[in-house]
Amino acid sequence: MIPVYAFIICVFHFCSEFSYAVNSLTSAQILKDPETLVSNNKNFRFGFFSPSNSTNRYVGIWYNQLSVMEVIWVANKNNPLTDFSGILELSRDGNLQVSNSKNETLWSSNVTSPDARFSVAHILDSGDLLVEGFKSNRSLENGTTLWQSFEHPTDSVLPNMRFVLTKNSDLRNVLQSWSSPSDPSKGRFAMGTNSLGLFQIIIWDGDSIYWRSGPWNGNIFIGTRYHNTGYGNIFVNTGTFTQDDAGGLLSLVYTGANASFLSHYQLNYQGVIAQRWWDNSKKNWENTWNAPDNECDIYAKCGKFGSCNPQSSPMCSCLKGFEPKDKEEWKRGNWTSGCLRRKPRQCGPQGNGEGFLRLQTMKVPDSAEWTGGLNREQCRDKCSMNCSCLAYAYDTQIACMTWSGKLIDIAVLTPGGTDLYIRLAHSELGNNSKRLKAIIIASVISGLMVVAAVIWLLWKWRAKPKSKQLPNRITRFRNQQGGFKSTTDPHVFRDKSQVMTEDMQVMKFDDLVQATNSFHESSLLGRGGFGQVYKGTLEDGQEIAVKRLSRLSGQGIEEFMNEVVVISKLQHRNLVKLLGCCVDGEEKMLIYEYMSNKSLDAYLFDPQKRAILHWRKRFTIIEGICRGLLYLHRDSRLRIIHRDLKPSNILLDENLNPKISDFGMARIFGGNQDHGSTQRVAGTYGYMSPEYAMEGHFSEKSDVFSFGVLLLEIISGKRNSSFWFEEDSLSLLGYTWKLWKENDIDSLIDPSICGPDTQGEIIKCIQMGLLCVQEFAKDRPHISTVISMLASDITDLPNPKPPGFNQRQTANDQGSSILSTEKTSSMNDVTVTSVAAR
Repeated sequence: MIPVYAFIICVFHFCSEFSYAVNSLTSAQILKDPETLVSNNKNFRFGFFSPSNSTNRYVGIWYNQLSVMEVIWVANKNNPLTDFSGILELSRDGNLQVSNSKNETLWSSNVTSPDARFSVAHILDSGDLLVEGFKSNRSLENGTTLWQSFEHPTDSVLPNMRFVLTKNSDLRNVLQSWSSPSDPSKGRFAMGTNSLGLFQIIIWDGDSIYWRSGPWNGNIFIGTRYHNTGYGNIFVNTGTFTQDDAGGLLSLVYTGANASFLSHYQLNYQGVIAQRWWDNSKKNWENTWNAPDNECDIYAKCGKFGSCNPQSSPMCSCLKGFEPKDKEEWKRGNWTSGCLRRKPRQCGPQGNGEGFLRLQTMKVPDSAEWTGGLNREQCRDKCSMNCSCLAYAYDTQIACMTWSGKLIDIAVLTPGGTDLYIRLAHSELGNNSKRLKAIIIASVISGLMVVAAVIWLLWKWRAKPKSKQLPNRITRFRNQQGGFKSTTDPHVFRDKSQVMTEDMQVMKFDDLVQATNSFHESSLLGRGGFGQVYKGTLEDGQEIAVKRLSRLSGQGIEEFMNEVVVISKLQHRNLVKLLGCCVDGEEKMLIYEYMSNKSLDAYLFDPQKRAILHWRKRFTIIEGICRGLLYLHRDSRLRIIHRDLKPSNILLDENLNPKISDFGMARIFGGNQDHGSTQRVAGTYGYMSPEYAMEGHFSEKSDVFSFGVLLLEIISGKRNSSFWFEEDSLSLLGYTWKLWKENDIDSLIDPSICGPDTQGEIIKCIQMGLLCVQEFAKDRPHISTVISMLASDITDLPNPKPPGFNQRQTANDQGSSILSTEKTSSMNDVTVTSVAAR
């Protein structure tokens, strides 16, 4: 039989939970253990609790309504209550404080506010505990923030929790781990940084560095393994970072993927910083990223001048030109003593006698010396001219990093990493063998030069008749100042600085004529709204795709230059690679890597070829497109909106892997810009979002809408631009929505991919597609969230609302169109469009 007093305690606990289902505490109230406050959205609870396997009582914040308790903030972590007599109240001076039965203050917010005569504490929907002060209890408007828990974190970081660090801040103790899972008192590990200059995250074990992230480059911390999933790196893609060098101010905020999903970062008692997500299907917390995650992540695992590779055995090795300091210890697997240089330095005047060895995909050493404003060559020269410089690295967004002391905490990162150049004597670089090889090569070359000269003369003789057919033309091109310049040289892009591109090969028109067999019909790969694409083969055997822009296409020098400038700066496996360009008079051509399987629409909408794209292959294509968009929107050094995403602009390589192409309509955003407007709407009917097609507003969500249309096309095998459900004049989006409401979504799926083992995943992708094509941009997910949905990191998907453009559009939308405030026609054999002025 249950004792009466136990029954009374249970009833009291239940009534307390019920009666205090509010989010505020005023200075006229007190909160007694076990009473709590609950945020308006019911996601967070604030009050008294006991950790697992502990009888001590604490005041803190934890996630509400979950089967597994996850505490994210503790007030009296070093001064627990030993019984249930605790009281939480707002004192007369506006401080929030925790007291015991002896009226001893165990914790206080410890702020001073002489003007606040009345105060209120709120637990907000964000999980922040906020204390506001008011001059009178009669008016609760225009309160002053006295204190908030977001500015005093313990071991966890919640979305929108901003860290502002100054020279007077405790840089090393931004987060503090618990002692154990049942004891929130100060533990061994702390997380913070050691510099407001070249910023990196550091975890300390006592006074020793335990792990470091490497420097922040504006997108990622370059010392972490980066998997490009949207959630593979701390504060990356889902966060922002700003720095004020002049004022010594550093600000970092993790913004989170979606407010409806519960996630946070936590520094646990073992010294691991992890991103944790609530998996509703498993009813448990899951880690989607954590560091350190292998032995090589431990700071200085291989000592000075040692390099760690988790894929090697043994994992530690000395850098080239170095040997173990204590060989016996190294044999026993103790590498902390590090390595020594084999031969003395030979650095002479201006760095003579030494060179640099390139190490790829490396975690750069600690204690880098940063110099902004230098390019890669200048960075090398800076290190070469300084004998004390032992290594250098260059990141396009950080700029130049050099090291003049010990090289420590180096590791091989796969994927990710940066090229590291270490200084070695020429003898260590293998120049003696190179000298012997050079003698042999010179002998061979001298014998071949005569043959090469004869071949060259024969080639010029054969090419001369074709060249005569190409008259000299006056070419106009945009210079750096934005004006135009005339020249009689048909290869006007020979000076790369004039077109503001880097690493761009400028090809001659004659060479492209020969490569494509004079643009013969047999070399034609396809036609698009802006011209024809031909297959070509260069003299060295490299296969290329030549996009020859039509003079009647409507794509002028602006679109051409836009594509050259944009895509020449992008490098990603899911973006097509631009190899070069050519301008000759009115001819404008772009040269791409050749994609043997052409574009996605050649397979997706072909009755015979579509069977090749089984569901697993289509899912891989969907993932690849997502990763390419994530790179454009968040991960590249430029923030780019594509504005013309459609099947014909998704090219497939020999393994049917997708690559996004055609950046003629893309737009670059500035660092703080997240949307733009235009009176010249460029894109393709059927794939443009409502706000863009109707009002000219575009953002990342515009590309998400296009992706949603593309996703539904991939699943259905039906082209949105030519689909028409005559019964209701519905577009593909409207037809999909109709089937979704009628719970008949199976009718949409391409029969060639439907099966009992794939049906669930396909239906989830259809739901994702509908979420991406919502009428209002705010209702659509970011592409990073879409990737998490694909990876099943997010399993509880929101219910979609009716999509935009339910009804069939009447304009012919097979190709790209440009809309403006004037009537426009795109004159080619693919598209004929007439648009009335807005």
